[in-house]
Formats: sequence, C-alpha cells, structure tokens
Amino acid sequence: MPELRLNDIQDMDGANQYLQNVFIPSFWRDQIEVLPRNVETEFTPAPEHVNLDDVCIVKEYRKIRSDHTFSYGNKFYLIESPLKHSIAKQKIEIRTGHDKGFTAYFAGRQLAVSEVIEPTKPSMVDLDIQKKLEVLELAERLQNVSEAARLSGVSRDTIYRHRKLIQEGGINALRRAVRTDHIHQNRTDQEVADTVIEFSLDNPHLGQVQVSNHLKKHYQVELSASGVRNVWLRENMQTCALRLQRKASMPASI
Repeated sequence: MPELRLNDIQDMDGANQYLQNVFIPSFWRDQIEVLPRNVETEFTPAPEHVNLDDVCIVKEYRKIRSDHTFSYGNKFYLIESPLKHSIAKQKIEIRTGHDKGFTAYFAGRQLAVSEVIEPTKPSMVDLDIQKKLEVLELAERLQNVSEAARLSGVSRDTIYRHRKLIQEGGINALRRAVRTDHIHQNRTDQEVADTVIEFSLDNPHLGQVQVSNHLKKHYQVELSASGVRNVWLRENMQTCALRLQRKASMPASI
C-alpha cells in the first residue's frame, strides 16, 4: 500500500486528492476491486403504477368504534368522509410516512379524519354533588322545600342542611366527608379482639372455627367463627402464613 503522506491530507481537498490520485488507482483497483463478469446493470426500475410512498410506510390498524371514531397516538379522531354504510367494529388502516404524519384508509380508500376531544367521565363524587345541587335547584324553583322533598325522595332536613353547607362553604362543602377513625357499632370490642389476636398468634395453625371454640371454652369469650375472621382481616392475619410471619416479627419476650 502506498505510504500515506501527512502533507497530502491536511485538509479535505488534500484527502480527496489522495483518494482519487493515489489510493484508488494504486491500491484499491489493484488489490481489492473485483470486476463483474457482466457489465450490464441488473437494476430494475419500479413499475410506473407503483407509488413508493404507499410502500415505504409503516402500517398499523385500529378498531372503529360505534360512533365512527378511533384512537391513535393517545388521541381520538372522527371519520368525516361520507359513507354509504356503517363501518363500525371494522379495522381501519393507519399509514405513517417519513413526515411523521398519518393517513387513514379503509378498503384501499383514503378517509378524511379530524381530531376530536372526548369528554371525560364524571367521578362518583361529582355525580353525588350534582344530584344534591339538582334537589336544591328544584326546591328553589318550586319555592317549597316540602314538595321538593316529596318529588326527589330527599328529606327536608337534608335539603336544609345542604343549603346551609353551600352558604357557609360553597359547592365543595357538599362533598361527602370520610371519617377514617369511624368504628362500626357492631364491631368486636377491642379487649376481645386483643384476646383473639394473642391466642391466634400463639396457635397460628388453628382455623377460625377452632379459635372460636377455644375462646369460648378456655376464655369465656363468646365470638363466632366469622367474628374471628373479621378480626383477622382487620389485622391482616387471615392465613396461617401471615400469622406466622407476624409472630416472627414480634420482639422476643423476656
């Protein structure tokens, strides 16, 4: 291989001159280049009826919904092209080209589509507030709370209470308050629950029926098997494995 001279490749022009005048004729053609047996080109041009823009693309498919909309790229689109028959539940072809845009096709026909904004579904809290506002609006329209209570099925006291909440705190005051420390009146007494927990941890292999029988016989505690299980569920110890795990995590008694 000819010796590479640094002076010949100080810049791009020098590099190009080295390739054209030294490397290619003196090395490439003599040692690497292989001449073809047939000098005629094997290139076949694409047929005139073939549109390469329809070939060199990415194709995806989406299902058309009942209202002739479909989703693509986390957005919703409506089919605006006039259609003789419904194409709901059919698959639409999405073609994405090099321009990063997309076109929609069905049965080889391009469709006109437009983006639509799908309304969000109201939450259960919003529906509850809306129902309360409708009852208050009915009472205001009738100018009669008793008649509004009869028609809506909401008590008069509730209507007056909701009206007072709005006057004091606005619409947000109608949100249902959640008490995290609320204890149901039928819940097992804490003293009994502590006994169930202690006995269950000492005897993790016993089932809820056996625990109930042992508590009645040895501790004079009247608690049904379902009551035992309710205590287990609240304490996340409803299985033998969970009881053993909790027992193992407790500090050893002195």
